[in-house]
Amino acid sequence: MAAHRKPRQHPMGGPAARTAATLALAGAATATAFDGTGHAEPQLTPAQVKAKVDKLYQEAEAATEKYDGAKDEAATAQRRLNTLRDETARKQDKLNTARDALGSFAAAQYRDGGFAPALQLALSGDPDQYLDDAAFAERAGHRQAAAVSQVREQLREIEQLRGAARVELTSLRSRQAQLRRQKQTITGKLDEARRLLARLTAQQQSEVTGDGTGAPGRASRSASDTRDALEQAASATNARAAMAVSYAYAKLGSPYVWGATGPNAFDCSGLVQAAYRSAGISLPRTTYAQINAGRRVSRSELRPGDLVFFYSGVSHVGIYVGNGQMIHAPNPSAPVRLAPVDLMPFAGATRVA
Repeated sequence: MAAHRKPRQHPMGGPAARTAATLALAGAATATAFDGTGHAEPQLTPAQVKAKVDKLYQEAEAATEKYDGAKDEAATAQRRLNTLRDETARKQDKLNTARDALGSFAAAQYRDGGFAPALQLALSGDPDQYLDDAAFAERAGHRQAAAVSQVREQLREIEQLRGAARVELTSLRSRQAQLRRQKQTITGKLDEARRLLARLTAQQQSEVTGDGTGAPGRASRSASDTRDALEQAASATNARAAMAVSYAYAKLGSPYVWGATGPNAFDCSGLVQAAYRSAGISLPRTTYAQINAGRRVSRSELRPGDLVFFYSGVSHVGIYVGNGQMIHAPNPSAPVRLAPVDLMPFAGATRVA
C-alpha cells in the first residue's frame, strides 16, 4: 500500500512568494527614490532659492527680535531677583542681631532667678536702690517688648521678600525657557537658509544675497562713504541724529550676528541701538519697542537719522541716511550695508532725536 505523503511546497510558492514579491517591489521603489529617479527633491532655480531664503531670514529676524526682548526681560528679572536676595540678606542680618539681643535678655532673667518683684524687694538689702533698679527694669521690659514686636515684623518682611523672590525666580525661568525656544527657532531657520544657499554657485549666492535689485548692497567704508556720511550728517535733524548717522557709516561692512549690539557685530535693532547710544540716547532693544520710542513721521518727511521699519510685524529696522537710502544690518549672509528704503515692505518711521 502506497504511503500518502503531503506534497512539499516550493519555498517560493503560495503566500510566501506573494509576500517576497511585494517586499522586492517595495525595495525597488525605495532604491529608485534613493538614486534620484523617483521622488527626488526638485531642483530650485536661483530665484526660488532667493524667495525661500528671504522668507527664512525674515522669519529668523522676527524670532531674533522676540529673543532680544526675552533676553532683556530675563536680565531685568535677574536684577530684580538679585535685589530681593540682597535685601533679604540684609534684613536677615538685622534679625539675627535682634535675636541675639533677646537671647541675652532672657539669659539675664534666668540668672536673676525670675523672682517676683515683691519678694525681691523684701530680700533686698537696699530698698531704695532696688526701687531704682526696678524702674529701670520696667523701662527695659517695655523696650524688650518693642524688640520682640520688631523681630516679628522683621520675620514678616523677610517672608514677604522670599515670596517675591520665588515669584521673580519663576518669571526668570520662564524667560530663560522662552530664550531657548527662540534660539532653536532662529538656528533652525538659519541652518535651512544655509542649506539652500549651498546649492548655488558663488555667483548665484552673491546675487541671492544682494540688495534685491540684482546687485549687492554697498558695504565698504570708502572715501566716498566718509564724504556721504558728512553730507548726510549735516542734513540731519540735529547733532545727535548726525552722530548716529556717522556711527552707522563707520560700521559699514560689520558682520550681522543675531542678538549682537556691537561694537564689532550687530543685528538690525542692535545697530540702531548702538548708533544712538553713541549719541547719548538710550533706545529700547527691539524693533517693536523702538518704533514707539520717538515721534512718528511719514515717508515723505524722512530726514537722516530717522528710524525706518519694515514688514507688518515690524521685524526689521534701519537708519535713514538720505537720498532714499538707509544703513541696516540685513542678515547673516550680508554685512552692515547701504540699501534702498524701498527694498522691503515699509511699515513706518520714527524720529528719536
